[in-house]
Amino acid sequence: MPKDRADLHVERWRDHWIDIKFDDEVEAMTVRVGTLNRYFTRAKQAALADVGLQDFEYDTLHKLMIRDTPGRASPGDLGRDLGVSGAGMTGRLDGLEKRGFLKRTPAPDDRRRVDVEVTREGAAIWRRAMAMRGDAEDELATALTRKELTTLNRLMKKLTLHIESTA
Repeated sequence: MPKDRADLHVERWRDHWIDIKFDDEVEAMTVRVGTLNRYFTRAKQAALADVGLQDFEYDTLHKLMIRDTPGRASPGDLGRDLGVSGAGMTGRLDGLEKRGFLKRTPAPDDRRRVDVEVTREGAAIWRRAMAMRGDAEDELATALTRKELTTLNRLMKKLTLHIESTA
């Protein structure tokens, strides 16, 4: 198998750390994970540019669509999910409502409260961006056999469970 950028990085830096422990495999893993993260970020940015969404607009629609109540939430719940202040959430919602991607409606259980609901246009643009991101993910996965993909997922799950247990 040919060398990738992680191999070249490790070769270049290996001998620079005389007084610090340098593990080739850990360093290579870190560089490769970073490379994959940049790939996914670029794929997301390309999808958003193609459909005409900004990051924060997509993130808001995404959080709204993947809830237990898909497409519907209170502004406060949505803001907590996104880690955005009430004022910041109001600005986001105003812009998305102006573009026709969501609407504010009275909450069914308390008419004094307002819920946010995705519109058909908002769901459609979110789905277009998701499909484009999915295409990039599927294309990347073609580099692996099904068995390799399963093994990679098992190993990545082990890493994420470790992170989650120490957080």
